[in-house]
Amino acid sequence: MPEIHVYEPALCCSTGVCGPELDERLVVFTADLTHVNEAGGQVQRHNLANDPQAFVTDDAVRDFLHLAGSEGLPLTMVDGVTVLTGIYPTREQLTRYAALAESPDTAASDRPLLPLSSTVSDAGCCAPKACTGSPSSSTGCC
Repeated sequence: MPEIHVYEPALCCSTGVCGPELDERLVVFTADLTHVNEAGGQVQRHNLANDPQAFVTDDAVRDFLHLAGSEGLPLTMVDGVTVLTGIYPTREQLTRYAALAESPDTAASDRPLLPLSSTVSDAGCCAPKACTGSPSSSTGCC
């Protein structure tokens, strides 16, 4: 099974689905990643703020950052090969990269619709019930 790694710029929380203004691309990507992993894919997500070690231990990722900077992120790699830069992969691309069979479930019909106000607090980050870990004391983010 191919291993897919998506290296993202620094985000408020591990998914970026937080804050007062949600980025719809991140909401869709989070749903697509979950869908592909639940279908048997192996997609790992690396956030520069939460997982900087992943960026420095991989030579190709480190070289990419030296050349393109964090402005070039997200970076998608499949089995160590760069397949996409500057944009998040679609569900269809993730499905293909993961070598999964296309199915009607690959369609965007089960993606979340905005707004997701139940996961956003007035403080500007993840609400406590949306966090998978404890909030950071310095930022209030997940």
